[in-house]
Amino acid sequence: MIQTTHTCRKCGSSDIVKNGHSASGSQQYHCKSCGAYLVLDPGLLEVRTRTNIRKKKKSEFFRPTESAGPKARSAAFSESVEILSLAGSKKGRRADSLSEQVEPPEEGDVLELDECWTYVRQRSNKRWFWIALCRRTRQVVAFVIGDRSAKTCARLWAKIPSEYREKQSFSDFWKSYRPVFEEDPKSDSSNHEQVGKGSGELSHVERFFGLIRQRLSRYARETRSASQTERMLHLRTKLFVDTYNRAVT
Repeated sequence: MIQTTHTCRKCGSSDIVKNGHSASGSQQYHCKSCGAYLVLDPGLLEVRTRTNIRKKKKSEFFRPTESAGPKARSAAFSESVEILSLAGSKKGRRADSLSEQVEPPEEGDVLELDECWTYVRQRSNKRWFWIALCRRTRQVVAFVIGDRSAKTCARLWAKIPSEYREKQSFSDFWKSYRPVFEEDPKSDSSNHEQVGKGSGELSHVERFFGLIRQRLSRYARETRSASQTERMLHLRTKLFVDTYNRAVT
């Protein structure tokens, strides 16, 4: 029997005995009068639970994470998606441009070009994430988000630093690459080669897409997570690329 002034919360009887502890560590009891199995002091349980949650959220939030996206942080820390979106927007505006992050090219550097599918708001509104990745440094040299046309491919080519455009580059056989590298007078088509996925020339960019599909839910296959605006999709992607480029250096 519990030798205190506690009484059963259900019937008011003092004929209660200890009955182990709950998952949070609170004392449980069994009432011999009415047969109830309850927590001895639910008020203490509530305070203790809130305190544990605050401590856990604080420790987890300040733990250095290099790739957790805003939605993942929202699920882990029970924070508001709107608050994290606002923070992400500010960080996205402050992020350095890729030209300031990437290392200068060296002799023998190779670029791998590819695109990854996602969507905005609904699946019918498809968007493609195009990147140019340096094989030696593993850094994303340039990226754009748009449709899968040659116009978007030309935007990607225009964002690649001029010193990297002279390097050997590889892409798959998607038709949008051919007009850019064969018709654009600023591009050197002799340095570009279209190859199959099984050639191994695109293994590093495919590995990057595997990473982003795991870390950003909006890029996962068969995902239901989606950005509501193209601006937010660009900001989230920019934050990921910014963190990734800093991590691989």
